[in-house]
Amino acid sequence: MAKALAILGTGSDVGKSLVTAGLGRIFHRAGIRVAPFKSQNMSLNSFVTAEGGEMGRAQVLQAQACGLRPHVDMNPILLKPEADRRSQVIVHGNVWRSQDAGDYFDSKPELVDFVRQSYDRLAAQYELIVIEGAGSAAEVNLRNRDIVNWPVAEMADARVILVADIDRGGVFAQVIGTLDLLEADERERVLGVVINKFRGDRRLFEDGVAILEQRTGLPVLGVIPFLRNLVLDQEDSVTIEPGSTEASFSPETVNVAVVLLPRMSNFTDFNAVAAESDVALRYARVPEDAVDADVLILPGSKQTVQDLHYVKEKGFAPVVASHVLAGREVVGLCGGFQMLGRRIDDPHQVEGGGQTQGLRLLPVDTELHHDKQTRQVQANPLMPGVSDVEMVRGYEIHVGITSRRQGDPCFRILDEDAGRDDGAVSEDGLVWGTYIHGVFDDPSFRRAWINRVRIRKGLAPNAIEDSENVTRRLTSALDHWADHVARHVDMKTVLQALQFPAA
Repeated sequence: MAKALAILGTGSDVGKSLVTAGLGRIFHRAGIRVAPFKSQNMSLNSFVTAEGGEMGRAQVLQAQACGLRPHVDMNPILLKPEADRRSQVIVHGNVWRSQDAGDYFDSKPELVDFVRQSYDRLAAQYELIVIEGAGSAAEVNLRNRDIVNWPVAEMADARVILVADIDRGGVFAQVIGTLDLLEADERERVLGVVINKFRGDRRLFEDGVAILEQRTGLPVLGVIPFLRNLVLDQEDSVTIEPGSTEASFSPETVNVAVVLLPRMSNFTDFNAVAAESDVALRYARVPEDAVDADVLILPGSKQTVQDLHYVKEKGFAPVVASHVLAGREVVGLCGGFQMLGRRIDDPHQVEGGGQTQGLRLLPVDTELHHDKQTRQVQANPLMPGVSDVEMVRGYEIHVGITSRRQGDPCFRILDEDAGRDDGAVSEDGLVWGTYIHGVFDDPSFRRAWINRVRIRKGLAPNAIEDSENVTRRLTSALDHWADHVARHVDMKTVLQALQFPAA
């Protein structure tokens, strides 16, 4: 069975996901057969594996860091919030059921068995499993219901690294308080502490390191400086910073506004677009944020009908309509595509039932069904200006069947047996929607699409090499991050503790 290292945190959003990815990359480059594992993840940012299973996007990044193809065993339980107290529960890649919090906790025996099955399969294949925890390692009120932190560390007999975020302040209380609240056997597993997101002169924190080591009796294994402009897939849309609404639109850039929906999913669809030097992308929290956008995007949603009501109630619907009248582009991805249609019918009570009028910008109708479509796809773009692109790759995650009443599709999906149409596009090509997540990850399609907007603005098109360089930079970001972690964490001590040779 594999050795195990658990990355637990003093709280949420302290950087556990990225530290796990960075360490996984370092171990992989050292020749260790390593795999990531997070027993339970709560996120609307998901991915579809080659087998058609759904899993959290953070574990996809970690799998890539470890040189592996993502597999649902790396994230056996995924919770996708449907309301404040209710989530859809994905087990081993498939919808298990929807539950409120109380019923979910009552299901712990079954859930623990699912977790153990996945972990045992991974541990039989790899030398090392790097486990990511969730929230705080010291949620004492949840300890008897926990299936993601200490029970997993104990199941795997893992050594533990505790990660704290100095950027949010109170790092001494974070570390000392967390360790003080642990049980004795839990504390014995802790190998040391990593201080994350440090800003400023590292030498000025030497006394802080000494204080932490003296008060805890544990080594500070590293102080990782805050790394600016790191573009890696994050766990959920909560990581969208307030400043992301402030990208400066200008006449010389392609200005993109993505409506920030309350239940927005798969925000990573736009990471590559935002990384282009000739694009200014902002997340529109209020209608005013979308003013002067060349392209307005309605993203994916876990609760399409509720988010459609939000679009109408918050005043985005008139902005979308005026955007079209001004001859500017409107794009809908997945749930956003459904919103652009004539209506959404819910006869099976998927989202409460009834019929909801859409924004009526595309001649399509959607009927929601409980069965979820999850698959990877390859497709030919059909729209003017991008049809020369040979093929794009992506994935579908949606409930419901959308029927196009007239007009043209915007993609032709290449199935094994026969092709099928996807999406819809208006006659002028300025309003389009698709179920394919990840279409903008392809540099050829992304550049052709951006150039289409540039030409409408009277700007010269830019070379495909610009977008290919962006893709290469995003791909190399994992190595850049791993190099950064390796420079600032005592990997020799970590490797020795895990009984691997230190380089």
